[in-house]
Amino acid sequence: MKKVVITCGLIAGTIVSVFMLSSIAWSSSRDNFEGSMLVGYASMLLSFSLIFVGIKNFRDKYNHGLVSFGKAFQIGLYITLIASTMYVIAWYIDYHFFVPDFMDKFTDATLKELRAEGVSGAELEKQIVELNSYKEMYKNPAMIILMTYMEILPVGLLVSLISALLLKKQSQPARVS
Repeated sequence: MKKVVITCGLIAGTIVSVFMLSSIAWSSSRDNFEGSMLVGYASMLLSFSLIFVGIKNFRDKYNHGLVSFGKAFQIGLYITLIASTMYVIAWYIDYHFFVPDFMDKFTDATLKELRAEGVSGAELEKQIVELNSYKEMYKNPAMIILMTYMEILPVGLLVSLISALLLKKQSQPARVS
């Protein structure tokens, strides 16, 4: 199990991190974050397809074609944790060394988009307060890490749950004729 988890986790982490870094570089250079969220979540789903692959590989090659829901979910969870940790580390390094002004750019782009949509008055003020609170939270390294995990972990957990449900296969009791 360990080999499957580590291999799939590292590959998934590499895929999601490369997509995220590319997307942030492209978006930050243009001060336009439109579409980057879609690309981000699509890349998470693509990378987490390795959860399905890992569980199936374990079941078919190492466990005689059998795997319980619990064991399948455990494999998915470990792959998720490895990939998510790589994603968080990649973002933390990228943020601190290459895009330390990310939150300013993101806030400006979001406000520009809201104004273009016609949001004004109290609703705009509410959004400004919310964005400023996120900027304040981003001054704390622990909050950066926590918020970044909250982007990716739910996706991995959902894919783990679905994959475990689809791939669980337990031995059939012998029939007496």
